[in-house]
Amino acid sequence: MSFPVTRMRRLRRTPAMRALVRETRLSPDRFIAPLFVRRGSGLREEIASLPGVHRLSPDEAVVEAQALRALGVPAVILFGIPERKDETGSEGWDDSAAVQETVRRLKAQVPDLLVVTDVCLDEYTSHGHCGVVRDEAVDNDATLPLLARIAISQARAGADVVAPSDMMDGRVGAIRRALDAEGFEEVAILAYSAKSASAFYGPFREAADSAPKFGDRRGYQMDPANRREAMREIALDIEEGADAVMVKPALAYLDVIAEARRRFDAPIAAYNVSGEYAMVKAAARNGWIDERRIVLEILTGILRAGADFVLTYHAREAAAWLREGSV
Repeated sequence: MSFPVTRMRRLRRTPAMRALVRETRLSPDRFIAPLFVRRGSGLREEIASLPGVHRLSPDEAVVEAQALRALGVPAVILFGIPERKDETGSEGWDDSAAVQETVRRLKAQVPDLLVVTDVCLDEYTSHGHCGVVRDEAVDNDATLPLLARIAISQARAGADVVAPSDMMDGRVGAIRRALDAEGFEEVAILAYSAKSASAFYGPFREAADSAPKFGDRRGYQMDPANRREAMREIALDIEEGADAVMVKPALAYLDVIAEARRRFDAPIAAYNVSGEYAMVKAAARNGWIDERRIVLEILTGILRAGADFVLTYHAREAAAWLREGSV
């Protein structure tokens, strides 16, 4: 039937009607909030390129997590800011490092919070690359045991989920075998499976002081032009034992998320990354956009594409807006 019998506007007429027929539901329980943590006490250092995001000491990370949990956000992911860096990134598997200390505090003081930990070497290495460097190239196979050591240390501290973000071949299987051998069969793996060598990571690299000191990461992170390759990466990580997979970044990769949703039954995460966040904040500060509306629209779009949950620096603000009913 066509117009005038069929009138699509009938289902848009009132807020109640729009809510009733809404296809994609945005809610705080689909967010994971990234937190940057460092050793110390009472530290809350704002990151210039990520307004509203801070480097936190473990005690302040607990305060932030409690606020997130009160707003209905169920999970955080922790990134470490080390006190020292070396060629192998050894602070990453130090049981007294900031991430491990924060995990212990969170599990003690916010026990119903899901704690995810980033597994990578880039924050911890003096050269800023995600693996062992030999002759100015990252040695894939030499890196795997170190990633496994980080995952075991984080699991020992109480992490619920470890999330390898390095993009080394075979790392999911290596981490799964290592966790199981140490009795951590219940610890899940969220694999950064389709992680592109993106220009959207700039603010994160400032926050974590993790920019490479030479070269770039295009030799191990994905070419942004390749969607079919992303599907191969996801399939391999699931085969190796990933419990959930991730597409990163999100906004320029909605087609990758949608294709992954069509092909795979595993839970799919999307990372609404630092550059995406910073652009919204900059435009909002200049009065060019309605920040609240655009953030909720972006997050809805990521979920509509097929993501089950979103890692986003907007988590706390978006959760508060949703609680107020500002959709």
